[in-house]
Amino acid sequence: MTAAPTSGDSAASSREVPRLERGTIVRAVVIAALLVVALFGVPAVATADWVTTATSVAIYAVVALGFGILYGRVGMISLGQVALLTIGCWVGARFSYATSLPFPLLLLLAGAITCGIGTLVGLPALRLSGLYLALITLMFAGATTVVLAVTDFPNGGGGFTGRSATGALTTSTPPVRRPSWADGDVAFYRYTVVVCALLFLLALVHVSGKPGRAWAAIRESEPAALAAGVNITLFKLWAFALASFVTGVAGCLLAAQVGVPRAITFQTQDSLTLAATALIGGIYSLWGAVVAGIFQQGIPFLFQAQWGIDPNIVLVIFGAGLLQVLLTAPGGLADQLPKDLARLWRLVVSRVREQADAEKRAP
Repeated sequence: MTAAPTSGDSAASSREVPRLERGTIVRAVVIAALLVVALFGVPAVATADWVTTATSVAIYAVVALGFGILYGRVGMISLGQVALLTIGCWVGARFSYATSLPFPLLLLLAGAITCGIGTLVGLPALRLSGLYLALITLMFAGATTVVLAVTDFPNGGGGFTGRSATGALTTSTPPVRRPSWADGDVAFYRYTVVVCALLFLLALVHVSGKPGRAWAAIRESEPAALAAGVNITLFKLWAFALASFVTGVAGCLLAAQVGVPRAITFQTQDSLTLAATALIGGIYSLWGAVVAGIFQQGIPFLFQAQWGIDPNIVLVIFGAGLLQVLLTAPGGLADQLPKDLARLWRLVVSRVREQADAEKRAP
């Protein structure tokens, strides 16, 4: 006869740490390797222009991440992410000019203030959805662009209001400061990659936890989620708050990267381009946001600066890519490309095996 387990044994077993699955370990190793390549490999082989572009890719990947959280996870179409990016950029610039706060605090302030504004903008989402919500957020983006143009963003003067002596930007306008130990382009690129990686980790924690499950229930069916006890109001505003926070931090990073941001940098149509690239990349995967950042910033730079092609051609490519995604690959490139590569690999392996079998059977 076997002895019954004692209370001490049961307590010890309940304290055992669950073993990680092999797939989880592999994914963690791959992500760590890619992060190392991004931090050290890219600056080692890239020119100065490509390092600046890679910094923009990381920033806009976070902006696409915010769009993916709202649309891909909750099912709310928000076209105001570029407006929130602009607000984060403005807050970072003004606090940089008006205070001597450390740069990490500037990031948190920009994220917190943008989070509050984005949550207020998200209040109509409690009663609106689909095209109506998209129009509301798009009008918010347009209004933000108009306000910045009227106030001559970021004004360049002292204090928080920022009115310079001439009331406008001049060539002597000081740039938004960067961290003292990351003032160079390469160092700031690495700083941006680390901050963006932490923002992706923050989103992953939410998506993998209770908020992610609640968002998935809301996306599938709000009545069913309500019947299951999900607080729809809370979790919708939670999604807007998270998306706005990460976008606000990205805006502060963008202000430090550009140095002296201009209102013309942020156009209302950029919200539509961001939505298209996010859909092409894949709104149901965090990797899709990285692909969207590459399409948003890397591809136009490649066309214009490297190949001398009119960057407007990129819009045609985005349109064709968006049509292809909507028709054949709703999960975007992040979902479709690995499947296509796996099919191609299986096809190549089968052909090689068939050829080997044929050679064996040959006299």
